[in-house]
Amino acid sequence: MNITLLCSSLSHPVNAWIKRWQSRQQDDHHVVICRDKTELPGGDILFLISCSQIIDAKTRSLYRHVLVLHASDLPYGRGWSPHIWALLDGAKALTVSLLDAEDSVDTGAIWAKRVISVPTHMLYDEVNALLFDTELALMDEAVSLVQTGYTPRPQRDDITPTYYPKRCPADSEIDPELSLSETFNIIRLMDPQRYPAYFRLHGHRYTIELKKVDDDEIN
Repeated sequence: MNITLLCSSLSHPVNAWIKRWQSRQQDDHHVVICRDKTELPGGDILFLISCSQIIDAKTRSLYRHVLVLHASDLPYGRGWSPHIWALLDGAKALTVSLLDAEDSVDTGAIWAKRVISVPTHMLYDEVNALLFDTELALMDEAVSLVQTGYTPRPQRDDITPTYYPKRCPADSEIDPELSLSETFNIIRLMDPQRYPAYFRLHGHRYTIELKKVDDDEIN
């Protein structure tokens, strides 16, 4: 099959995973990675992975299937950065959904879902590894399902959808008056390169980088 992976961000940490998936699938399928919808060659499957662009119906028609990976139990958690919002709200597990792309964001029929546990000690890079490994597994599953002619299931219409807003820099700000235990969940989930946690004190702004170490590393 001719498969395209569209990830619009060169700096997104998922890039290492999608390159790995491309390499792993290359013997059986022709897989290309694109950064902009204007580059799309058409084919059998288009995967939208951390893609910030709107893919309209005309563009989707270039492919037999256009599939989205979304880290929530749809129709709950439509919108932006669902796994971050959920973990900030205290979730201990995440559902990752594989769905059809539609004009209305995150409303397409569901192909598959997987649930992963996320311990509260995990930092952003560890959470990413869990999430991205699950996304690759769903992509493997999608290829198999397309080959067998599977028909995805519409999202449940007896559930009222919930929506997450797009995150902004202010969402990473820490109140320096709060204790570390109160702010740890925010700090651990912020990407120190792209969206670092920060606080303001004494007329200055400070970013925070959190690193997990063994006891023998600090003795």
